[in-house]
Amino acid sequence: MAHNADMVENVNTAAVAPYRLAVIMERALLGDRWGSEKWEAKGVVCDTGSNGAEQVIFRDERITQFLFTGFQVKLRRDEAEGYYLNITSPQPKVFVLWRKDEEDDIARPRLLTVSFNEGARWMDGGEIVDGVALPVDLLAWIGEFVERNYVPEPKKKGRWASNKDKGVGFRG
Repeated sequence: MAHNADMVENVNTAAVAPYRLAVIMERALLGDRWGSEKWEAKGVVCDTGSNGAEQVIFRDERITQFLFTGFQVKLRRDEAEGYYLNITSPQPKVFVLWRKDEEDDIARPRLLTVSFNEGARWMDGGEIVDGVALPVDLLAWIGEFVERNYVPEPKKKGRWASNKDKGVGFRG
């Protein structure tokens, strides 16, 4: 019996344990009068525990891709609804908040989330946020967390604007 209790404890711990990711950022040279380059997050991959410094992983005459390691995605109960909305969307995403450094002109990722709500709050706050495809192996991890922690709010019963307006102005 103690063995089963240990298994349950390990499963619960694994669901909230951080998931390590690395971010691929891309700089594309534009060569037009509106701007010389365009930065965007192109994807995330499992972080294999490299040294944490960015490294160039692809370069040609127009495009350079950088790999930034050392990021962790942690799931929090207060964001369970945002995780649910993300994983039930047609294309689940990892949201990458990034900023361009003034010193060396390189755009670096700062924060990652898999919460639709948190990503939206960042954008509403004026941050630059790109949504990239959620790795398939994260989907089950997030799904288990949502199943255990997300409780949808009960639907509210619709009300009439007033008794005189039955049939008009229904709020539901």
